[in-house]
Amino acid sequence: MAIVTFMEERCKGCGFCVEFCPKNIIFLGEAMNDSGYHYAAIKEMEKCTGCAICALMCPDAIIEVEEAWK
Repeated sequence: MAIVTFMEERCKGCGFCVEFCPKNIIFLGEAMNDSGYHYAAIKEMEKCTGCAICALMCPDAIIEVEEAWK
C-alpha cells in the first residue's frame, strides 16, 4: 500500500491522473479549490500499489506517492 497526497490548491483538474491510474481509484471531486478547479482526490487508498503513474503524468507535479510502512 502507498500514501498518495495531492496539493489540492495547485491542481488544475486536467484529469491525467484519473485517466492513467491502473486501479481507477483517483477521481475529480465535486469540491473546488480557490482557483475554481475540481481537484483530484483518491478513494480506497488501500488499493493503491504505489506505481506512481499518477505523479509521473501530472503536468504540474502536485502528486506525491510514498510507501506506507506497515
